[in-house]
Amino acid sequence: MEGQDARPGALTYSIVARDQATGELGAAVQSRAFNCGAGVLWAKPGVGIVATQSYAERSYGPLGLELLEAGKSPEQALAALVAADPDEAVRQVAILAADGAAAAHTGAACIADAGHQLGDGYSVQANIMRSASVWPAMARAFEAASGSLARRLLAALDAAEEAGGDWRGQQAAGLLVVAAEGKPWETVVDLRVEDHPEPLRELRRLLDLHHGYEAMDGDGDRAEAALRFGMAELDVRFAEILDAAHADDVEQARMLLAPLLAEEPRWALYARVLGARGYLPHADELV
Repeated sequence: MEGQDARPGALTYSIVARDQATGELGAAVQSRAFNCGAGVLWAKPGVGIVATQSYAERSYGPLGLELLEAGKSPEQALAALVAADPDEAVRQVAILAADGAAAAHTGAACIADAGHQLGDGYSVQANIMRSASVWPAMARAFEAASGSLARRLLAALDAAEEAGGDWRGQQAAGLLVVAAEGKPWETVVDLRVEDHPEPLRELRRLLDLHHGYEAMDGDGDRAEAALRFGMAELDVRFAEILDAAHADDVEQARMLLAPLLAEEPRWALYARVLGARGYLPHADELV
């Protein structure tokens, strides 16, 4: 196995899990390492999810998913990857299949404190921690949390930090969720914080924004959702325009759009394009 990225900075804590109600598969990570989400988290809808860390060998991600798709169990897939890796002693890897079965490996040379814990439909793993209480705390928090899979994953990360976390501190984080079924490139949530003094707080803020933009594409009160999730003033204004137009209140939508048109006339083209696609009713009457 040829290493593609074996930087010491990949030392970290993470969780992989399945939502029993929806079948979604998700993973989350935090590390004192720039851009950790890009190399640690790998997923494919209907197949599985992988977290590869601790002098991370990135190929464990795509190869692990290929083995799951070929019919191997997580234990079989992980055993094959570890057997082919001369540096398995410094690897920490978790693989979770679409049915919730999981397997994990913490190499004997991973920097202490290091370890993992398997649960019902999840695995938590960590290395270079302040104490061995980190991954058990993650497991307890995930099991006790409610809400969407993404929210429960973040609860596990918060618990890791509260239990001591990485003794080097924090820098980056990532969150990845895929549906029970879907195209290989489709994701439910795919967010990363590359460099931030409080990456978990920032990741939670980004997840709020993600839900806000989702709400703007729905049929509910877009303006209320935009305000609730802390979206920018422009997004709140356009949500108000969409709400008014969908309520057939052309006069209100026109009044709300007028200041935008005065500042930038190209909003008229944007409105017409949205109208042609069925996103903005009465578009021709508004500009």
